[in-house]
Amino acid sequence: MEATRPGLAPAFADPKWARLQSRIQGRLITRKDAGYDEARTGWDLAIQQWPAAIVLPRDAGDVMEAVAFAKAEGLAVAVQSTGHGVVRPANDRLLIITSEMNEVRVDAASQTAWIGAGAKWGMVLDKAQPLGLAPLLGSSPDVGVVGYTLGGGYGWLGRKYGMSADSVRFFEVVTADGQMLRASAAENSDLFWGLRGGGGSLGIITGMEIQLYPVSTVYGGNLFYPIEVAREVLQRYRDWIASAPEELTSSVVLMNFPPIPKVPEFFRGQSFAMVRGCYCGPVEQGEALVQSWRAWRAPLVDGFKVMPFSDVATISNDPVDPSPVFSTAAWLRELSDEAIDLLIQHVPATNGPSPLIFAELRHAGGAVSRVQANSGAYGNREAPLLLHLLSMAPTQEAFRHLQQYTGDLKQALQPYLTGGVYLNFLNGEESRQRVADGYAPEGFQRLKRLKAAYDPENRLQHGFDIGPRP
Repeated sequence: MEATRPGLAPAFADPKWARLQSRIQGRLITRKDAGYDEARTGWDLAIQQWPAAIVLPRDAGDVMEAVAFAKAEGLAVAVQSTGHGVVRPANDRLLIITSEMNEVRVDAASQTAWIGAGAKWGMVLDKAQPLGLAPLLGSSPDVGVVGYTLGGGYGWLGRKYGMSADSVRFFEVVTADGQMLRASAAENSDLFWGLRGGGGSLGIITGMEIQLYPVSTVYGGNLFYPIEVAREVLQRYRDWIASAPEELTSSVVLMNFPPIPKVPEFFRGQSFAMVRGCYCGPVEQGEALVQSWRAWRAPLVDGFKVMPFSDVATISNDPVDPSPVFSTAAWLRELSDEAIDLLIQHVPATNGPSPLIFAELRHAGGAVSRVQANSGAYGNREAPLLLHLLSMAPTQEAFRHLQQYTGDLKQALQPYLTGGVYLNFLNGEESRQRVADGYAPEGFQRLKRLKAAYDPENRLQHGFDIGPRP
């Protein structure tokens, strides 16, 4: 009879689950246990999943045990950290949720951070900012570090310092056969290449070390303009970014604020054209860049200011509470007048209701485009503009309507699109159907060969859909 670890006395009806619990320090939750519904629910409430059981490991050893158990039982494995970015429901799978493996350690001397698999970016900010250091997080500190990074990770310091995936120094990873490996430029370098942008289909990350950067104060915020001048705002933004320094990462947004009580009264039910950005160089230079907008036309609301980088979430103000969402994205090669007209026709709620909350165009390039293509799997580095379309999707009918609506818009924009996608911004069927478009053709084929080497049975099939190729 196998010994149960101290402090745990599970009473599972199925002896196989009792056997797994006896081998791990963390928790095992089956369909019959209290807490199952809460545990299986990710951040995106539009995705419902019904795993065979859920493991919340305490350490890498628990992950290894869970993977070995799943292999012996013929179960596929799905992995989540914070519940963001669920690509495929983990139905009848063993779901490993790493949220309790959230240790963060910062080394000021080397300007690096060790990050556990379940940590959120806010935890890294809390440790790094008192030391004058910053990680390459996205627009929300509430998002998990590992999942965001495996998909590339483009945030408010992107043009200056590159993608989050580019800042990884090494990964600790459990492979599909339950083995622990270290992946870096010097060890298992092929796997290291694939993990930097290749999603979670090659292995289960239990921790990683990333580079931090000397950023403590930035000049950032939003300018709100009347939706009636959206065309002029988009045209001016196109000209503004043509000579923008790499210290400036910015975007332009067509925003429809929903008419709900959570939205401040001034914005509630209104549409705006917004310019937002984060300047990480000398504050006075950032102020001068934004001043050109004020001189052109006084905004309705001027939210640009000097701020500690720890407040960077106030730029995008992404929602924190779980929600049912629809999200899609595409890379643009240019922002032509024709593309501007199409966006204005489809997005603002000025000629009747719009199903979209916003369309955001993020300026890329800079450090992102300078990285050697063979340094990591992440693709589409040459594209200058990322279009992100987002809305709430409380029902499957609403989700399908948004698929059709945004599909029509992207079809009309086809002459101005590169054909590539940013996989972190896709959900639903599109997030699996368009995986190849997230990479250069040769990069995707290399990922498939890596998949064949590290997971030939495709047991880790709930990340990006990268089938093994001999």
